[in-house]
Amino acid sequence: MTTDRIVIEQPVINSAFAEPSRHFQFGEDGITNEIVPGRRRSSYFIPIARPKAKGKQLLLQHAEWTEDRLQENAFINRVRERVALWRRGGYQGVTRTTARLLDYWQRPERERRLFFCQLEAVETIIYLTEAAGRFGDQWIEQELRDQNAGANPLLYRLAAKMATGTGKTVVMGMLIAWQALNKFANRQDRHFTDAFLIVTPGITIRDRLRVLLPSEPENYYRQLDLLPPELLTDLQQAKIIITNYHAFLPREQTDGSALTKKILARGEASPFTETPDQMVRRVCRAFGNKRNIIVINDEAHHCYRRRPDIVPDEPRLTGEERVEAKKRDEEARVWISGLEAVQAKLGIRAVYDLSATPFFLRGSGYPEGTLFPWVVSDFSLIDAIESGLVKVPRVPVADDAMLADDPTYRTLWPRVREHLPKRGRGTAAVGGEPHLPVELEGALHSLYGHYERAYRQWAADTGAQARGQTPPVFIVVCNNTNVSKLVFDYVSGWEKTLPDGAALVVPGKLPIFSNERDGRWAARPNTILVDSEQLESGEALSADFKQIAAAEIAEFQADYRRRYPGRSADDITDADLLREVMNTVGKPGKLGEQVKCVVSVSMLTEGWDANTVTHILGVRAFGTQLLCEQVVGRALRRMSYAPNDDDCFEPEYADVYGVPFSFIPANGAIGPPKPRLMPTRVRALPERIAHELTFPRLLGYRFDLADQPLTANFADAGAHFAISTRDVPTQVQVDPIVGQGSVHTLADLRQRREQEVAFALARRTLEDKFRDDDGNVKHWYFPQLLDLARRWLRECVTFKDGTFPQLLLLVEFTHTAAEKLYHAIVEAHEQDKTLLPILRPYDTEGSTRYVDFDTTRPVYTTAPDRCHISHVVADTQSWEQKLAQVLEDLDPVTSYAKNQGLGFTIPYVFEGQERQYTPDFLVRARNGQGDPVNLILEVSGEAREDKAAKTATARTFWAPAVNNHGGYGRWQFLEITDPWDARDTILASLQAG
Repeated sequence: MTTDRIVIEQPVINSAFAEPSRHFQFGEDGITNEIVPGRRRSSYFIPIARPKAKGKQLLLQHAEWTEDRLQENAFINRVRERVALWRRGGYQGVTRTTARLLDYWQRPERERRLFFCQLEAVETIIYLTEAAGRFGDQWIEQELRDQNAGANPLLYRLAAKMATGTGKTVVMGMLIAWQALNKFANRQDRHFTDAFLIVTPGITIRDRLRVLLPSEPENYYRQLDLLPPELLTDLQQAKIIITNYHAFLPREQTDGSALTKKILARGEASPFTETPDQMVRRVCRAFGNKRNIIVINDEAHHCYRRRPDIVPDEPRLTGEERVEAKKRDEEARVWISGLEAVQAKLGIRAVYDLSATPFFLRGSGYPEGTLFPWVVSDFSLIDAIESGLVKVPRVPVADDAMLADDPTYRTLWPRVREHLPKRGRGTAAVGGEPHLPVELEGALHSLYGHYERAYRQWAADTGAQARGQTPPVFIVVCNNTNVSKLVFDYVSGWEKTLPDGAALVVPGKLPIFSNERDGRWAARPNTILVDSEQLESGEALSADFKQIAAAEIAEFQADYRRRYPGRSADDITDADLLREVMNTVGKPGKLGEQVKCVVSVSMLTEGWDANTVTHILGVRAFGTQLLCEQVVGRALRRMSYAPNDDDCFEPEYADVYGVPFSFIPANGAIGPPKPRLMPTRVRALPERIAHELTFPRLLGYRFDLADQPLTANFADAGAHFAISTRDVPTQVQVDPIVGQGSVHTLADLRQRREQEVAFALARRTLEDKFRDDDGNVKHWYFPQLLDLARRWLRECVTFKDGTFPQLLLLVEFTHTAAEKLYHAIVEAHEQDKTLLPILRPYDTEGSTRYVDFDTTRPVYTTAPDRCHISHVVADTQSWEQKLAQVLEDLDPVTSYAKNQGLGFTIPYVFEGQERQYTPDFLVRARNGQGDPVNLILEVSGEAREDKAAKTATARTFWAPAVNNHGGYGRWQFLEITDPWDARDTILASLQAG
């Protein structure tokens, strides 16, 4: 068995955190292993018609990514170029709020860095909303409005194409924060809103997106640090509704017989069902009187209006494909009609579409595979693979049969469909011993053999369970309930009736997936059977499905009672129970944690994000590459997001049978599983809660001055300030190539009254520096501050080169002036001031209890009687382990933790910029007098200017301020220059303290 396909050893060639700088070249025969510099242009794959069968001859689709079938997305590439230019220019033309968010999302010291693709998607929408018109790019909006007029005449839609697993939910949170905070900052700005309707294709995604509600404890804004903590309280004011599109279906309002309703309706809208207005009132009740909202469509490829035109040469749909196309059209009609009803009643400012596959399908009235023309940014699956953001799908490329153009298990469905039960047969048709077509049986065993090796590899890793890792997962995607039941019985077991009428459970043919134990059903199933469509609609399960899943439901009800004593499993519906099991596959401590195989009807729903899926078998028709990508997407989510030394993710793989997916042929396709560096889960252990460490979270520092008349020392050099045209130009000459030039000045600013400057300076100093312990402004100081501000302007400010006092009304200058005025006041009250912390208004206290992350770096397992966190990660050589051992051996030390994933930072200023310093360790100990003390340990390496500023701030500002506060215990900063001498250094410090 041979193959001449290109094999790529290392598919990950870019960092996920930076714009892609390299890509694999496509040639006439598909992808090559040649790496070329620069980012790949956005392109789409041109589908070709499938060959037709002649007689009984089997002709299979053979669609590859080749150079001659790639068409550039010219519009997206032009937009991308303009956004990149704007990015390099420093995001000019946006509001102050937007600029602050863009800076916050890209801070170099972030613990949870955002992926480039997430930033680019948000940047693109921000640019089109705020800046494009300022830079002559009105053509973008006009193009979008023209395209929407043809496909969505009542809506203005913008779409971001992001591969599955690249973080669309994070982008939604960023968009909500950007829109709402701008609206709060300027209620009159019609570009923004604080009301959001998020629409999903099903209940799974609807429930998962609750992380977008600021009121949720595990919301993404806090969990992923999407906005400064002090702004999270403001975001609580936003109105956010999350629903699945099924809510747009009109509901019955009154009772009546079917005949009565038919007679009264007379072919028109039924008087027994809601009108569109009534539906909108029900769905959007929480908005109150809000108007002109933003809609966010998740998995937006489900939302389109079918074009009535006939597409030339469009293949005629038959059989199940025709039924599926009709069903898709009806779902899409309900979705988009619902949005049009919302537009008519409330007004929609814009619709933001997010999807991995924003394409029109066959039967939509558009050419199959046509990209939604309102897509404005694109981060494709191949881009995501090259950036390491997703698993690499591996498909069969050759076998030793090769009876047709494709390997047997690559395009499985045409070979087995005639030998499987058809839709509509009764459930009795799949009773008894399961018999599968030989090709399907062979595919199951072949893929299972590879899975078994991966499973044994996982089971042999004794630390896997301790790291919170659940088993790898194998999923089978079937076309109907009868086929799924047949496959389910084959792999998990079936009931045989004995001559005496007793039932015996026969083991499944795939042992790891078998649900049989000693002739009975196991207490905790290894394999589950789900109907994705029924579970996602929110409707009750059909009688047929409940019949074939009765044993499974009963077992999970029993498991529910064991896990949650005192709570009745009868209070939850069968659908709720199965949905909970499906949605918690791969999640430790949940109902689905030990599930190893999922047999699904239809496609496993989008949003089903078990990152432990490693194997997929498709037993259904796949008419388009889009459908292939949607199914393969269920296995694309990575297990580990720990970057290596090159700041790249190590590749992970998913093996796929039966899905004729044309894509990158990675090395090792369906070969023995390659041992990979398993990540270690570093987390707080509940049983060690006694060693929890807490700490205050600071925004900065202030001096509490004794209540007495304020004075200032303006003689100190630090109080003086000079402004020149070097700081800000006051005249600008602008000339065209030909014609008349012009001079721009700051005349409007110069016309402001000078008295305004003193008032602005006094107000800024008051609001920033003169507050009580509860954050309330001490307004009675304002008259004194106004007098001092006037003196400071007269005595300390120098205006050079034609500059003038009103320049101090510019925000940056106002803040600088307020700092200098405050410095002069503090210097004059040397004996009457107390240094205090400025606590974050939200989340004022941090804790070790929230630590939970993966790492592939070396780790040191901590002692259970000293550390709340499971491991210490070695980021450098070995001094972290050495220091951990020292701390565990020191009698005065009661608890410690490495400051990684804690979020403990010390604010400091270096070269005029506000920064955050992350020390190395936190320690709780007892000093020489037996009193508790908290140590901040820093292990110093080479001397640097910024390091000196960090340690000086920690020692002379952070620790004294927190100690003066009195509510967080006693704190001390200690710098260690030699980890191998840390014992004596720490003991000496504790003895002295």
